[in-house]
Amino acid sequence: MIDLVYIEESIREHPGTIEILSRFPKATLLSCTHYKEIFNPSGQNFRLQKRKPALILAKQTGKFIHPIPPSYGVGGNHNYYFSHLLNCLYDCRYCFLQGMYPSSHFVHFINAEDFQSAISKASHETEEESWFFSGYDCDSLALESITRFAHGMIPFFRELPNAWLELRTKSTNLKVLENHSPLKNAVVAFSFTPEEISKQTEWKVPPLHARIQAMKKVAAMGWKVGWRIDPVIDCQNFELRYAKLFDSLLSKLPMKKLHSVSLGAFRMPSGFFKKMQKTYPTEPLFAGELEKRSGMFAYKQDLEQKRLKTCEKLLLERIPQEKLFSCKSPVVNPK
Repeated sequence: MIDLVYIEESIREHPGTIEILSRFPKATLLSCTHYKEIFNPSGQNFRLQKRKPALILAKQTGKFIHPIPPSYGVGGNHNYYFSHLLNCLYDCRYCFLQGMYPSSHFVHFINAEDFQSAISKASHETEEESWFFSGYDCDSLALESITRFAHGMIPFFRELPNAWLELRTKSTNLKVLENHSPLKNAVVAFSFTPEEISKQTEWKVPPLHARIQAMKKVAAMGWKVGWRIDPVIDCQNFELRYAKLFDSLLSKLPMKKLHSVSLGAFRMPSGFFKKMQKTYPTEPLFAGELEKRSGMFAYKQDLEQKRLKTCEKLLLERIPQEKLFSCKSPVVNPK
């Protein structure tokens, strides 16, 4: 899968680097001083790189966790996200990463110990529960066979009962969850859209039925499961398609296994949107009833509220109110 690996010189002898490189004995290895030398230059062809992305092994030296408002979480008052990996294996047309980054190469920060130190410090600053969300700049599990990120984080969070971990994913790669006993303070959160929308916009993503089966398997193993209906995408027969999705999910998941459901509207920073629109000039998704407001492109406000209220109604006909959370807008990484 990986034919080319760039390595920051300062972490060439890091145990994480050595461990990862041992799995790619045939890959071409190139050194760099800092990952941004490879990742940040303008003029790169995101679409071309997406066909065969390289792996960049780097050390995160900035902030390791970033606070997010409680309204973006699932009930906690202290919420953070963190990014051990930049970019995603999948190719969803609505994903802001395509407008945010100049490169589609994977950047993996191998200094997990520094992320863990920051998480531990934040969790001990309050007696209340703290939530830590992965899967913002990547998919939490799709590249687990390369990063071994969750493999290290699960036992770490087991020692922090006051800290919760969300693993957000569209992946059916469950091996790491099978190899660890369920973590009481973790939620495996699957992102879903209706099948027709998934087929049209979620490229390289496992089909809906496979992800539903993965969700069922995760729950059967004893893990808490979440649904992330984010972003909500406008479409013909909207209510029928989303009702069908919710019924399909519930048919495979006992209610007691469902930890939470979150809803989020389609919104995109205007700079990201314009870049993505230029990359995909014929993409139907970008020709919808969109408008610019507060520096974001989104569905027209009346339409957005109508679609969100429809989803809320459909969900509350099926799940308890206390399991449903609405995210008013996506968090935009300040990088």
